[in-house]
Amino acid sequence: MLDTTRSIETPEGIELALRVAGPIVRAIAWSLDFGIRLVVYIILAIPFTQLGELGQGLLYLSIFIIEWFYPVLFEIYKQGATPGKSAMKIKVLHESGTPVDWSASMIRNLLRAVDFLPFLYGFGLVSMIMNKDFKRLGDLAAGTIVVYEDENLSPIPFSKKKKGDHFPDVAPQAMPVVLPLAEQQAIINFAERAQDLPKGRLIELANIVTPLTGKTEEAAIKNLYQLANGLIGIRQ
Repeated sequence: MLDTTRSIETPEGIELALRVAGPIVRAIAWSLDFGIRLVVYIILAIPFTQLGELGQGLLYLSIFIIEWFYPVLFEIYKQGATPGKSAMKIKVLHESGTPVDWSASMIRNLLRAVDFLPFLYGFGLVSMIMNKDFKRLGDLAAGTIVVYEDENLSPIPFSKKKKGDHFPDVAPQAMPVVLPLAEQQAIINFAERAQDLPKGRLIELANIVTPLTGKTEEAAIKNLYQLANGLIGIRQ
């Protein structure tokens, strides 16, 4: 929970860094899109109200179509971003980092009706809070993720080098205890991303594993580098 960057490895072996978007920025984007749709509804209502019951039916039909297909069309034809998302510099992608397709966009947007329950996206908000990738129910069902797209946070290649080639140059050290593979990978990821994190964040992360390393502050950081180099040596 210390940062929202997620690392995804493509089939080509390229690692991508994606910064997931949280509830607040997504709520603002939704509000902007709702405002745009509301303006469109008002514009359509002016001529339709002159047609009596026929116009009323056409207005309801237009609202239905726009409400359900507005986000889908923009996500497909505008690189995963509605106008609201574009304004907040976020977009929808597959979990793999690839552009969202028709089926995924349809699923995530049709399930907005469930996410909205019991009111004001209550279920969706609870789902986002409980999920590390801030996924609402529609995202979970469609296998999608909402990420930032601006210059600093958009998907970028982490490295095309073999793992370990860009680790800090410290002597490797064997693991003092046997760790699950997920925890070993976390140590390797820490060393890989160290150059992209501020010093304060590195210390904060390293201090979390003080019970393992027995060290704190800069000594803990160095020790994690050593452990990471040791793990890479074993895997290579």
